[in-house]
Amino acid sequence: MDVLVFVYENYGRSDACPELTQLSHKLTAVGFESEEIEQALDWLEDLQQTAAGMRAVLPRHGNSGTPPLARPRVQAPRHDSVRAYLPREIEHLGSEGLGFLLFLQAAKALPTELHEVVMDRATAAHDRPLTLDELKIIIRMVFWQFDHEPSALVLDELCHDRSTQTLH
Repeated sequence: MDVLVFVYENYGRSDACPELTQLSHKLTAVGFESEEIEQALDWLEDLQQTAAGMRAVLPRHGNSGTPPLARPRVQAPRHDSVRAYLPREIEHLGSEGLGFLLFLQAAKALPTELHEVVMDRATAAHDRPLTLDELKIIIRMVFWQFDHEPSALVLDELCHDRSTQTLH
């Protein structure tokens, strides 16, 4: 996760990020361990492939309606579909993470198709349950990859560390 945070903080847009080979060299120079780098780059490569597949099938203005040549790894759900979470997804997200995802969806801050990418990347992140901070990093990375700009209030929720907040 530290590598992903570094990439997010140092490259404002996904298209500003160097190719994965060059990024690997930069991460090594900064001092990340090779195993951390390899895991993060595999995760990022899967995110890039998922994003490319999703972009191929998402509705766009002027889309000719021709079907994509290959099925994307993550299918964009229909607008009228209902998402049911699998027991392993619930366990992996935990109640805090699931509650946060539901908050983002209720606030219309997490589009349905990006929700599915978040779920895919969240389940690929660790074998253990995610912390809320780790889930927020994943959500920011998905938004970053899709050039999705959340509102200032949502961005504050994604970036703000509540553990250091003093309640009045």
